[in-house]
Amino acid sequence: MAFTGTERYVATDELRMAVNAAVTLERPLLVKGEPGTGKTMLAEEVAASLGKRLLRWHVKSTTKAQQGLYEYDAVSRLRDSQLGDEKVYDIKNYIKKGMLWEAFDADEQVVLLIDEIDKADIEFPNDLLVELDKMEFFVYETGERIQAKHRPIIIITSNNEKELPDAFLRRCFFHYINFPDRDTMQQIIDVHYPDIRDDLVHEALEVFFKVRELNSLKKKPSTSELIDWLKLLVADDIPAELLQTPNAKDALPPLYGALLKNEQDVHMLQRLAFMARRDNR
Repeated sequence: MAFTGTERYVATDELRMAVNAAVTLERPLLVKGEPGTGKTMLAEEVAASLGKRLLRWHVKSTTKAQQGLYEYDAVSRLRDSQLGDEKVYDIKNYIKKGMLWEAFDADEQVVLLIDEIDKADIEFPNDLLVELDKMEFFVYETGERIQAKHRPIIIITSNNEKELPDAFLRRCFFHYINFPDRDTMQQIIDVHYPDIRDDLVHEALEVFFKVRELNSLKKKPSTSELIDWLKLLVADDIPAELLQTPNAKDALPPLYGALLKNEQDVHMLQRLAFMARRDNR
């Protein structure tokens, strides 16, 4: 069974090849790319396409690798011992399974998403090397060795906020999701809004890609932000002509807050529009 994309997700040939190569090699798929290019959604669509259950492990700056294996709640056990609770005699009552344990223990193969791994401490990937390679780990409190019943399909996403260790990279199949070109973006829009007006999409894409071409932008608008912007344009019944001639008062496209996410970029666009109007006098 191979991943071919879904009706809700436009996957390029290179991305489909990367997913299927990782599955064949039984290695984690490390996916990088700009925020908003569909890295997290890829795991959801791979699971849907292959008919497998999806487990999500969303990594934060405070997340430790151990939490993906299990956590031992010594505080609760101490409290229960003081209260005379009988369950204190079975330490397993205080072991909470992590997402890796859940994936290893599943009765059938699952898809495991490790989302935004670069948010965690630099040692986080190194602390998972053996577990991701050997598909097993040891529970010291109970003396158990947990081995994967079925090797999960692991998809790891990164926004490239920090470099990942070489030893970790060697164990992954890597794919970088390039920002969609205009034709691919048109396909993505067709998936989300099959009945949207062609003239509105044409003008919206003109504005969107012109904004992205500005090198001085602090944050370039992403695919997901374009989709949100189009939703607002349709909801407010904005005519396509209004995108051709931005409001003269502020010289910004309507509902620009869906595209621009900080005041520096808003002010910069206003200045550029002002200079363009002055040069055209």
